[in-house]
Amino acid sequence: MQKQFKLTQERLCELEEELNFLKTVREKEVAEQIKEARSFGDLSENSEYDEAKNEQGKLFSRIAEIENVLIHAVIIDEESVKTDVVTLGCKVKILELASGAEDEYLIVGSQEANPMMGRVSDESPLGRAVQSRKTGEEFVVDAPSGQTRYRVVQISK
Repeated sequence: MQKQFKLTQERLCELEEELNFLKTVREKEVAEQIKEARSFGDLSENSEYDEAKNEQGKLFSRIAEIENVLIHAVIIDEESVKTDVVTLGCKVKILELASGAEDEYLIVGSQEANPMMGRVSDESPLGRAVQSRKTGEEFVVDAPSGQTRYRVVQISK
């Protein structure tokens, strides 16, 4: 079974725009680079040609990756997100019990994760540990640095 990619509607639109750009604009740019590099002569010693072909390979790889994500995308219905327990699409405010530090995260699919922007994957140690928790409930995150105890302070949309 193929992996499903959980995306917000916003992220789906971003990926569709990127795919359109890669297929229309970027593909033509790379083709032009290859054409120009070929004009330099002997391809066996032509580093510009090798570089352009490598760029083409990266481009086609990214296009295939985005197409795979779009084919297997499952849209998170943000309107139906409940706030009684932590689920995908929720904002959750948690308290680290040892330090007293509070942080707020949006629980998202792996394609949208960006911890520096407060977006935590549902597949990460924190994302897995906090899911299905209620406000006031304590939980432990097993991370490479060791175990950390948290409490759910607030769940919102």
